Amino acid sequence: MRKIVPTEWKKKIRHWLLDLDARIDSTLFSSGKGARELYERFSTFMDRFYVGRWKRWIFIEPLSEAATLGLGGLLLMLALAVPAFRETADEDWLKKSDLAVTFLDRYGNPIGSRGIKHNDSIPLEDFPDNLIKATLATEDRRFYDHFGIDIAGTARALVTNAQAGGVRQGGSSLTQQLAKNLFLSNERTIERKVNEAFLAIWLETRLTKNEILKLYLDRAYMGGGTFGVDAAAHFYFNKSARDVNLAEAAMLAGLFKAPTKYAPHINLPAARARANVVLDNLVDAGFMTEGQVFGARRNPATAVDRRDENSPNYYLDWAFDEMRKLVDTFPKSYNERVFVVRTAIDLNVQRAAEDAIENQLRQFGRDYHATQAATVVADLDGGVRAMVGGRDYGASQFNRATDAYRQPGSSFKPYVYTTALLNGFKPTSIVVDGPVCIGNWCPQNYGHSYSGAVTLTQAITRSINVVPVKLSIAIGGKGGPKAGREKIVEVARRFGIKAPLPDTPSLPIGADEVTVLEHAVAYATFPNKGKSVTPHAVLEVRTGAGDLVWRFDRDGKKPLQAIPASVAADMAGMMSHVVSEGTARRAALDGIPTAGKTGTTNAYRDAWFVGYTGNFTCAVWYGNDDYSATNRMTGGSLPAQTWHDIMVAAHQGVEIKEIAGIGAGTKLPAPAATTMAANGAVRAQEAKSAVSPILTRRGADALMHVEKLLDDAAQTAGNTPPVDPAKPAKPVSSTSLPYPESFAAAAPGDPAKSAPRKN
Repeated sequence: MRKIVPTEWKKKIRHWLLDLDARIDSTLFSSGKGARELYERFSTFMDRFYVGRWKRWIFIEPLSEAATLGLGGLLLMLALAVPAFRETADEDWLKKSDLAVTFLDRYGNPIGSRGIKHNDSIPLEDFPDNLIKATLATEDRRFYDHFGIDIAGTARALVTNAQAGGVRQGGSSLTQQLAKNLFLSNERTIERKVNEAFLAIWLETRLTKNEILKLYLDRAYMGGGTFGVDAAAHFYFNKSARDVNLAEAAMLAGLFKAPTKYAPHINLPAARARANVVLDNLVDAGFMTEGQVFGARRNPATAVDRRDENSPNYYLDWAFDEMRKLVDTFPKSYNERVFVVRTAIDLNVQRAAEDAIENQLRQFGRDYHATQAATVVADLDGGVRAMVGGRDYGASQFNRATDAYRQPGSSFKPYVYTTALLNGFKPTSIVVDGPVCIGNWCPQNYGHSYSGAVTLTQAITRSINVVPVKLSIAIGGKGGPKAGREKIVEVARRFGIKAPLPDTPSLPIGADEVTVLEHAVAYATFPNKGKSVTPHAVLEVRTGAGDLVWRFDRDGKKPLQAIPASVAADMAGMMSHVVSEGTARRAALDGIPTAGKTGTTNAYRDAWFVGYTGNFTCAVWYGNDDYSATNRMTGGSLPAQTWHDIMVAAHQGVEIKEIAGIGAGTKLPAPAATTMAANGAVRAQEAKSAVSPILTRRGADALMHVEKLLDDAAQTAGNTPPVDPAKPAKPVSSTSLPYPESFAAAAPGDPAKSAPRKN
């Protein structure tokens, strides 16, 4: 065959590739040879420093390990310090916490203050020497010696607490406490303690010791809604901190540890005992002698009687937090820190809410095993007219209305029914109340019975559990229950619910958690013709000189059309039956259109009633802080009664507005036979007792006995004919409560076959 000769360009490419390969091989060989030579030279050089035998293990190895561990420790500390130093990213970090706010009610009357008293703040050198010494002796004796963290003091506290088997001494330095007050919350977590330590060191590098001490004395919470020792001296002793004597200084210094527990206007004996401990500390620290503190022991301080001064402290705390967030939206060039704020609070409604909760807990709390309650009343613009965050602010400043997340139970169902109406259902749509399961979870109705075919209106009135679950499945369509629950959550978000609402099969019957504040204002969407509003306390902000800075109706968040007005009207019509003939009859208001929904959770841990009129919306929650079960309390009992009492006061002197969709209301069809059978025992008990179900069993028996005595006396006097025992007695009460949650209207101890899974 004829041999093909390569062309010139192919030869050049081959030669070039061969040359490249040779160069790469040469380079790799030279590099390897050079690296070996360098390593040999380095080894020869390091051999001069070789240390062997015992010297190596005593000196070299420990130093090497220390260097390795030290480098790792520095990297770890840097990682831990990053979150702490983010808190100081704002160059205006010091001014962020020095707000001074005077609060007015909606009519312009002063109701309290929060923040630092700028106008009354006094220089450190003007504080009495005994107050400074009492503070340092009790809170941080080595304050002027440490770098922000008192290592010796922390170690001593750890040993003391370990020996005592509990917390007897605090290990935080004064600087650490200031860091917590300026940047952090009071949560007891390791993360907070780590951030606190780094921030304390950072403060020590930015401020002098005297500046830190002055800030601490001005910023610490001292109980009674006061911040700083000067404000506390005015509140407790009606004098400036400049003028306090040793006994009063000791009592003030004792408040730093637990201002609520040792507040003298709440518990004077405890405050005096704590002051005596402070005097002991002064002697132990060597700041004073026993003779110098003897007079203060013999003549302890007496606080001004503040028992009749009942400030709406839960409301003020929340309003102050709102104001701090609002100030952050002002231009950075704005340096004003003293404000006068007009709020939405109505003190008449606030007092009525406080009294209603206290009266119910005092009268029925022990029987129902309920120790706490919270409520929020708001107008239809979202302005909060009243807020009760707990039974006693003096005992606990934790605001259960804004910060506690609790399961809403059946009071969450209106969001489910709204979603159903948005997806083609009608109030008259029929859903079969029958067994249903999602995976291994099968919801149950009260009495473990089913009503068969019911309308949506009947289902919400009787608080049937199965129907909302079936609706979530139907709403999801081909996407299944999960898609349906996603739509429900999306609707709840439109209403204003910001709680996490994790996806669980039991979400449609209220297994997720919400706050009282969000829940109350979200319900305003119904009487607002579908417009959701933002809960707020602040109506108007002015400077100390009276200049207008901000106004809600001009600068606040505007209402959003969350759902069509027709859907809101349909829901109002459905929910009105809950009050007129369902589970919330106690909430009914004479002559005032009313709608709402009760809620009760598993094991009776939470009891709710959330309702509205054409003027206001209100949510009431009862339960226990430790999540322990109540004694068969449901939303139709104390929550509905409390709601009624609050709203009666709220509507005094107010022009009553109608709610679109309610009108005069219509009676529902009679319950299905299965429902009547399931609830026959409740009706029989109602007819037998013939007393208002708000009474305890003991109260009911007492009234029955009195009634019998009166009947006997009347018969003896000849005013009434004798009763023929052959004829059946006519029931005194013809009213029955035939729906699942109504059994809770009976007094604790009344027979009930079984509790609802979620009602």
